[in-house]
Amino acid sequence: MAVSKNIAALQNRFEKEALHTPEEAVGLVKSLAFAKFDESVDIVFNLGIDARQADQIVRGTVSLPHGSGKDVKVVVFANDQAKEAEEAGADLVGGQDLADQITNGDVPLDWDVTIATPDMMPVVGKLGQVLGPRGLMPNPKSGTVTTDVGKTVSEFKAGRVEYRNDRYGNVHIPIGRVSFEPEKLVDNLLAVADEIARSRPPTTKGIFIRKIGISSTMGPGVKVDTRAVTELIKARK
Repeated sequence: MAVSKNIAALQNRFEKEALHTPEEAVGLVKSLAFAKFDESVDIVFNLGIDARQADQIVRGTVSLPHGSGKDVKVVVFANDQAKEAEEAGADLVGGQDLADQITNGDVPLDWDVTIATPDMMPVVGKLGQVLGPRGLMPNPKSGTVTTDVGKTVSEFKAGRVEYRNDRYGNVHIPIGRVSFEPEKLVDNLLAVADEIARSRPPTTKGIFIRKIGISSTMGPGVKVDTRAVTELIKARK
């Protein structure tokens, strides 16, 4: 893969293979960010799973203590709880009518999270070919199929994020913005790492979290010491 001149120059400013404590890694990422916009800071976990096995899929949601810094757009499929969803801040709420609009291409697929009440799943299920490839299908495992619509909408708006492993066994999660104070990024990083550790499928063997790295949108990846993360999480409990 070709590396841009900016990335190549930044990689010469630190040891690429060195492992860093969460505090050191966050400091490096912030210092290496060069874009003119407020870059997202993302964490990636390389997991010891067989992503081809259904019983080893890692997915769920985690609430970031300080939010992601992103304005999350939420779409809700509900009937009786429609007003509750609207009052909680949902950007778009509907039922069969909304499903028809999506099918007809009248609604841009530009939102981040889809929430549905259980009774609406037969309707939403028919949108699988449209929403599925974009990661927008609601799912009970991620808490997006629920009867507690208001609370769920509020949590996603406040910084609750979904995660799911890709086919290579990696999980990517945003943990904030470059403009965040270092302490807030570290708090978010630890909250996410703790959640991922607890999501280990029972059928996996050996080391579960193999590698951790963080980076800004345009910046190079910085490796994080998994032992240091584990120790810091234990120390804070």
